[in-house]
Amino acid sequence: MKTVLMVAEKPSLAQSIAKILSRGNMSSRKGLNGACSVHEYTGSFVGQSAHFKMTSVCGHVMTLDFIGKYNSWDKVDPAELFSKAPTEKKEANPKLTMVKFLQVEGRGCDYIVLWLDCDKEGENICFEVRFQFLRLIIPSYICLTLVKKTCAFELLRRHLKRINQFHSCCSSGMNSKVSSVFEHSSALRTGLYFTAGVTKYFQGKYGNLDSSLISFGPCQTPTLGFCVERHDKIQSFKPETYWVLQAKVNPEKESSLTLDWDRVRVFDREIAQMFLNITKMAKEAKVESVSKKEKVKQRPLALNTVEMLRVASAALGMGPQHAMQIAERLYTQGYISYPRTETTHYPENFDLKGCLRQQANNPYWAETVKALLSEGINRPRKGHDAGDHPPITPMRAATEAELGGDGWRLYEYITKHFIATVSADCKYLQTTISFSIGPERFTCIGKVVTSPGFTEIMPWHSIPVEESLPHCEKGDLFPIGEIKLLEKQTSPPDYLTEAELITLMEKHGIGTDASIPVHINNICQRNYVTVESGRRLKPTNLGIVLVHGYYKIDAELVLPTIRSAVEKQLNLIALGKANYHQVLEHTLDIFKRKFHYFVDSIAGMDELMEVSFSPLAATGKPLSRCGKCHRFMKYIQAKPSRLHCSHCDETYSLPQNGTIKLYKELRCPLDDFELVLWSSGSRGKSYPLCPYCYNHPPFRDMKKGMGCNECTHPTCQHSLSMLGIGQCVECENGVLVLDSTSGPKWKMACNKCNVIVHFFENAHKVRVSPETCDVCDAALVDVDFNKAKSPLPGDETQHSGCVFCDPVFQDLVELKHAAMRHPMHRGGQGKRQGRGRGKGRRPGGRLNPKKPKDKMAALAAYFV
Repeated sequence: MKTVLMVAEKPSLAQSIAKILSRGNMSSRKGLNGACSVHEYTGSFVGQSAHFKMTSVCGHVMTLDFIGKYNSWDKVDPAELFSKAPTEKKEANPKLTMVKFLQVEGRGCDYIVLWLDCDKEGENICFEVRFQFLRLIIPSYICLTLVKKTCAFELLRRHLKRINQFHSCCSSGMNSKVSSVFEHSSALRTGLYFTAGVTKYFQGKYGNLDSSLISFGPCQTPTLGFCVERHDKIQSFKPETYWVLQAKVNPEKESSLTLDWDRVRVFDREIAQMFLNITKMAKEAKVESVSKKEKVKQRPLALNTVEMLRVASAALGMGPQHAMQIAERLYTQGYISYPRTETTHYPENFDLKGCLRQQANNPYWAETVKALLSEGINRPRKGHDAGDHPPITPMRAATEAELGGDGWRLYEYITKHFIATVSADCKYLQTTISFSIGPERFTCIGKVVTSPGFTEIMPWHSIPVEESLPHCEKGDLFPIGEIKLLEKQTSPPDYLTEAELITLMEKHGIGTDASIPVHINNICQRNYVTVESGRRLKPTNLGIVLVHGYYKIDAELVLPTIRSAVEKQLNLIALGKANYHQVLEHTLDIFKRKFHYFVDSIAGMDELMEVSFSPLAATGKPLSRCGKCHRFMKYIQAKPSRLHCSHCDETYSLPQNGTIKLYKELRCPLDDFELVLWSSGSRGKSYPLCPYCYNHPPFRDMKKGMGCNECTHPTCQHSLSMLGIGQCVECENGVLVLDSTSGPKWKMACNKCNVIVHFFENAHKVRVSPETCDVCDAALVDVDFNKAKSPLPGDETQHSGCVFCDPVFQDLVELKHAAMRHPMHRGGQGKRQGRGRGKGRRPGGRLNPKKPKDKMAALAAYFV
């Protein structure tokens, strides 16, 4: 029996496809990486029985990155990132061990079928997966790739039934893959190039930028540019006064009709007064013409991603990133079709009636759907076929209880939009009456709906109800009720809404349906804009200065023109009409020249920064003493938080996303800097650190960004050597370190991952002993309780033992934030899960750091 391995892009999608193909008759197991399941069943393939294994990857298998030293901004000149810095393919998420997982599952398979998207990113993932099979497993087996062009789960089964007819499936497009690689490579180099240079320059000068990263992106920066452009228009707007002539006629005694002036408005008060005086001389308004015309408001085109994001932001109050996440969840659960598409035209073979029938029992739109099915549906309008995926469509019925909250609101809109596309157009009769009052002309327009059509299901698109017009004919006279002059002022535009920004990005070719939400989310997360009421994007000082600075030096860095040109080149590469290497070299050369010019002219942006932000020396509050000059350094709390010594003109990075305070005025024995304590909160981790050692590792086995809980100094009382207890129960390389500041709710925390072990609550003292456990090599712990609160047997107040092995300590230890069990947790169940006896280190793992017997010899060894 042949074996067929099928690979989808996401675990949830693999499960759905396997369930449909096997009709629910499948067995499932977890893969070796713990993230991807393998669903197995027996079926038929290319005319013979076969054993199917359906699994998935988790997005991209590989990612592009610079090698080694080029990943550290402190060690490399940003200019080298364009030409000298080599790149390499790495595993996108090493923790998932996706390459090894694919190797294991693919071994011994006769066919490989890839269920991946038919866009550029899907093609790229397709080649990443194929590379693992072709190069790393069995190079001689047959590899088939099936591009997933269908996204409707009901249509999926129909396509899968044809799989027996495939003797050679369609191969992924190399040009699309190369186009995607070009986009990643150019974005990596240009984005990091500018970001590294600008961040290093300005964060070293100003303290209140309140952003951990001052980034540049070929798509992100023009996106921010649209927001700042609107801000500039608002700031430079000068209101003007204008006057409008308003007239009212009385067709009947108790009714009045307001007329609109054909001149609309005038900006000169004296001229406006002249028109008022002329019209006041007339006593009656004469009907000059009456026209009636039947008009049509067209039903909407089929729904694509951009329109869905626009409506989600404008009408549902959801940000694009949030809306996209909900849409993807609805898709993987089978409620809607694939939500990333640029197409607004249904294929000829699309089962519109089948999708409509599924909605016939929903109480919110059952009557409309049943009427359409009985009277016949209307063929949807002809839209744009981008050749990717069908429009977004509901695939099965759902209730509010099933989806709840935002999921239901988005599903409800998608379903109503689909029903509207197969409904009739809205028809209405528009009556226009033209009046003359003296020499001036006025108009009145009325609309009466004759056939509501799609507006029944989408009432927000309905024709607004207006006052009914009187029946009249040309030459009729109506008495004038009132004529007056209204004084008004022009008003500035409002800040861009997310929906308006999405429209601008689509119009100028900035980003794709998949990346538009990411770019908008980035400018929000990096504190370039804030989201105000009505989902309006208001630029911050930092965002405004960045755009003005880029524009002052090189306007093309902000304008959408250069990115649009790159997008056109990408499409030419995908079509095979342009050479990848030539286009990449040309694009990088352009940005390299722009960067060098930018660096030479950066003083222009610096002038803008000086006006809006404070220098480091004038920012922050005194916190700890510098080990060089022994003066107080200032703690700058704004992102990225750091310490600055104005006397030495040195800045020291600190851990982010937590609080920093002085640590008992204790000093580092190596450099005499006062220690500070970082904490993520009462329920999280905390550890002391030396600002100098954190930025300049003192020992060769330490890296930048390590605190005292990872310091290997053999005698310092705050170091790993003195406070380390045992190897982490979750991760490979972590060590559980005593938090000496946590009493009386004592805890030890892993110095690598988020595992926290709470123990010995209300103990008076907890110390790490120089002795080690004979069983697991973990350091012993000396615990001293107050007599009144001692949980020790026999009312004892002191005990020394191993946290992992000592039965006295067994009920006093509680593991938190741990997702997996460990061999040390032998018998723990229910409340006791995560506790118990066992090893303090993993079998086969490295030993925990012990106290060196000859401390001076050990210290000397570090300096050899």
